[in-house]
Amino acid sequence: MSEAKSTPKKPKEPFPGAYYLAGAITIALMLFFMVLGATLPPGIAGFLVAFVLGLTVNPKYVPFFLAAGILSAAMGFLGQEPQVAWGGVALALSQVLVKRAGWT
Repeated sequence: MSEAKSTPKKPKEPFPGAYYLAGAITIALMLFFMVLGATLPPGIAGFLVAFVLGLTVNPKYVPFFLAAGILSAAMGFLGQEPQVAWGGVALALSQVLVKRAGWT
């Protein structure tokens, strides 16, 4: 019997440099949100950043992020921290959207 070599297969890129492009896009988006968050009023910045990032959550973790959003909103409003408060509201809303849409 011949023994087949089992060499781990390297994942194939969709096109040459795809992973570098994806990394560059990710870094650009992070910098964009950092600048946006720093230039907008606190409540709007917290809402926008938390809502967009909340849309990236895996649906199986929605209950945990929903609880975190509700807790953040409550603590933010009680502590008069608009960025935390509106970020919590946005996180909770984004989790409802992710759950209803069933995104994977």
